[in-house]
Amino acid sequence: MDTTDRPTWPKILLTLATFGAFAGVLMALHFASDLIGPLFVALNLLIAAWPVRTALLRRGVAKPLATTALGLVVFLVLGLGVFALYWGISSLIKELPDYQAQFTALYHQLLAWAESFGITQAAILEQLQGGSPSSIAGLASSAVSSVSGVVTALGVVAVMLFMLILDSLSFDARSRALERHQPDMAVALEDFVAGVRRYWVVTSVFGLIVAVLDVGVLLVLGVPLAFVWGIISFLTNYIPNVGFLLGVIPPALMAILAHGPTSALIVVIAYSAINFVIQSVIQPKFNGDAVGVTALVSFLSLLLWSAVLGPIGALLGLPMTLLFKALLIDHDPGMRWFNLLIASDAATSDPQDAETETVPTPEPDAEAATATA
Repeated sequence: MDTTDRPTWPKILLTLATFGAFAGVLMALHFASDLIGPLFVALNLLIAAWPVRTALLRRGVAKPLATTALGLVVFLVLGLGVFALYWGISSLIKELPDYQAQFTALYHQLLAWAESFGITQAAILEQLQGGSPSSIAGLASSAVSSVSGVVTALGVVAVMLFMLILDSLSFDARSRALERHQPDMAVALEDFVAGVRRYWVVTSVFGLIVAVLDVGVLLVLGVPLAFVWGIISFLTNYIPNVGFLLGVIPPALMAILAHGPTSALIVVIAYSAINFVIQSVIQPKFNGDAVGVTALVSFLSLLLWSAVLGPIGALLGLPMTLLFKALLIDHDPGMRWFNLLIASDAATSDPQDAETETVPTPEPDAEAATATA
């Protein structure tokens, strides 16, 4: 049968079918978020720490010992992150009782401010009394379940990390086999691994810079628990766009309790200036190659993967986007037009530029040149 006689589907139907299939994949990932989220966290930790194993193998260390060292580094990083969160929360709990008088004064100031808008204390108390015991119990139950969910997720991440480290002994052989049978897929996965590793390194370095500057500002202002808030700032830096808001609220509240609204305002202004200069002006110049997407796509990735995977999606938004981009877009000539819309550097995704780069210019034939001469 002649190919010209085959029926062709309208582009609108093909587009709708593509978006429908993609929505189905996202729904499947959402239903399996309790599995996909911890697995991807473990995979990202392993990718970030993999150069430790590579460096040891180059120095002649046996593969089992190098893999063991990799596992120790990964679990050390995970343990330090959990300990930092625990230390920060416990330090805050111990510090708050010392500011009970300031908190009471702030409460009365807020009441006076609300009354200036016609909102009386009696109305506020009436609304609070309207809450039923069942609703309060529901909030408490939700808080407990959230904490237990975090603990369970950490346990799942630890188990998956252990299994991935055991399987890593055969990663080299599997990688060579994949290069033989599916070279395009192998290249796409290599690009994903390299991009994710650069992303975490750049994010960690700039997060540390921001945290150090934030701690310096807090120490100058005399804000209590300055080092705790520095650690919180470092950790929240891993959440693009909205991590800054999560990191500035606790020190601003502590500043207003300790020194009043002026100190809190200075904290907010200083945090905003540091965040704008470091994370909005300087950092994008360095992680553009690592992320490879525009600022809008970065923000949309945060929203999309938070809806699909839950809170953990805010942390994994950009790595998940890098995975889909590497597998479905970067190495598909038919998707270069789409890559042109989302890539941070449009020149790297222009089909004409790509053809110019991939097709070498033929060198003049030496015999023809001699004959012409």
